[in-house]
Amino acid sequence: MTIAARNDVVPAADGHPPRPADPLGCFLHGLLTVDGLFASGGLRVTDTASGVTLLPGCCNDLEERHDWFDVLDGDGRASFGHDPSPLAERHGEAVRLTVDADRDDSPVIELTVGELRRLLTGAERDLTEFLALAAAWAVRQLPGQAAPVTSALARALVLHNPARRARRPLPHRHVRGGVAYDAVGTRRGGSGQGGFS
Repeated sequence: MTIAARNDVVPAADGHPPRPADPLGCFLHGLLTVDGLFASGGLRVTDTASGVTLLPGCCNDLEERHDWFDVLDGDGRASFGHDPSPLAERHGEAVRLTVDADRDDSPVIELTVGELRRLLTGAERDLTEFLALAAAWAVRQLPGQAAPVTSALARALVLHNPARRARRPLPHRHVRGGVAYDAVGTRRGGSGQGGFS
């Protein structure tokens, strides 16, 4: 429910509905009433052979993960926040991930375009399965709010609302070709934190 807490808003004079008095309604208020929801964080990439890890920087949101596809199918370059300043660049059929582009001696991870595309496809599948699990949880724990909470989470994660439950448990981490990824939550104004937020 970190996404709900990060999207908490104070009602303003601009017509935003007032905060409900009940604790659950108060907690879910921003999640259920804000149009521009965000899920802070991004994708973490780890080279399992060298131990080098690229973390999303400050001010990177999970919905910006689609910028990774610019590396593959767009202009061949994307950055993912600052402090550190992670950078991904395509060079032909290779992709170079620089942990902190502001440092001349920054560690890098190199992988093929195909490996990165497989990792991104896996991340999208995992997020979709996470949403399905969250939807099932909401039906059990928040029966009166399950549909709007699931819809809000789908908007925050920039995913389609799940029509079915996940077929397998959500993996905590993927390793393919010596490179691993998982989702990372970051705080605005802070650095990467382990886990899914």
